Amino acid sequence: MTQTALAGDDRIPIYQRLADVLRQSVIDGKIKPGDRVPSENVLAEDYGLAAGTVRKALDVLVSEGVFERFQGRGTFVRRPSFDASLFRFFRFRNAEGEYSVPESRILRREVEPMPGHVAHALELAEGVPGISMSRLRLQDDVPTVAEEIWLGHEPFRAFAALPTGEIGDLLYPVYDQLCGQLVARAEETLTVEAASPETARLLRVEEGTPIIVIERVAKGYDNRPIEWRRSRGRAEQFSYHTEIR
Repeated sequence: MTQTALAGDDRIPIYQRLADVLRQSVIDGKIKPGDRVPSENVLAEDYGLAAGTVRKALDVLVSEGVFERFQGRGTFVRRPSFDASLFRFFRFRNAEGEYSVPESRILRREVEPMPGHVAHALELAEGVPGISMSRLRLQDDVPTVAEEIWLGHEPFRAFAALPTGEIGDLLYPVYDQLCGQLVARAEETLTVEAASPETARLLRVEEGTPIIVIERVAKGYDNRPIEWRRSRGRAEQFSYHTEIR
């Protein structure tokens, strides 16, 4: 049986080179979120490596959040949890008391020069063309979260031209299907501020009302920034839970 040679610098440990190859397969779309990864034995045979070396490579990708393991089922490409932070931090329930994805209403979307703080977060040059978007999330027609979103224009040209009515409530599936930009993870910072006149108007609260602010940089499987987002939500809907062991 023909074995696949590992590319890369010979000075890099073999397990790391294998992890790089498998990660690139996800980035290139050869294996997709939800797909089962070949077993350790199959990968060991394909690349002519010891099972322990393959296991170490898979451990790297599990620790990075690219893969996830399920006891008795195997290893899979992790599916990103869309809007996970909003559901973790805010209590979105419908009139029946059930959790539900809030409605999205895009208020503005245009191409304009990217400001410095956003460009820095997205690792781009200040002033490059970017897609700026304002979006309002509503629960039972009540505004709950106001969002500022920025994307690099070049990789998201198709999104910039997409009719607003075709975008839907979740953005990340659109990024993937339309632009080939798959969000794998995100870094988030949470702060509190007093509602500015603009935020108060959007969320229908009094100016100065406490507002929870979540700033997020979403990244791809290659760890490159894809999207910058700042979400402002009503503090009375805020909820945080953690478990420390």
